[in-house]
Amino acid sequence: MSIQLSWAQIASLAPKALPVYQQAFMNAQVAFDRHGITTNPLRIAHFMAQVLHESSALTIQFENLNYSAARLVEVWPSRFQPKGPLDPAQYAKNPQALGNQVYGGRMNNTAPGDGYKYRGRGLLQLTGKDSYTEATNIVRKTNLTCPDFVADPDQVVSSAWCVEVAAAEWDAKGCNALADQDNIQAVTLKINGGTIGLSDRAAWLARCKIVWHA
Repeated sequence: MSIQLSWAQIASLAPKALPVYQQAFMNAQVAFDRHGITTNPLRIAHFMAQVLHESSALTIQFENLNYSAARLVEVWPSRFQPKGPLDPAQYAKNPQALGNQVYGGRMNNTAPGDGYKYRGRGLLQLTGKDSYTEATNIVRKTNLTCPDFVADPDQVVSSAWCVEVAAAEWDAKGCNALADQDNIQAVTLKINGGTIGLSDRAAWLARCKIVWHA
């Protein structure tokens, strides 16, 4: 029997959650059940810890690319001067130009503007055209009403699809089994591709375990 989630539980961790996320999570039980996340408290805790980190406690939908020149050098030192070839002043406070520069030409972002168009979105920050294609294919395996996220990437952050996308991605990457092992580093590697923000994810996990008695 699946564990029933309540918005009150999630709101206790994310009191400033955006309305779109509140609506999404109030109708998320089917998606959670479908992808096995509500099988046990440990899976819920790990899933929510990753989501709360990636979405800044459900307060952001899109990757923030509005960097200052100084911050650009810190985040992408190999791309921007003095170590890299690019002048940070040309990309500072210019999200569209920055997205196209740092994401263009990879992750199947081949057309002009693809880098910014397929920037990070959603509860687990889906990034790159390949990821939007994969998300469409994964979700359609269990839900044939799924839209084409490549054609309409903003659907990834809609109340109708944001939880479904995150839950399907989590399931497809084998995160349930890793959560069962209580292995946050392995879960983070699957979600992030590295271990960026691991300490913050661990802090969220500790809080989530209290809420769901994991």
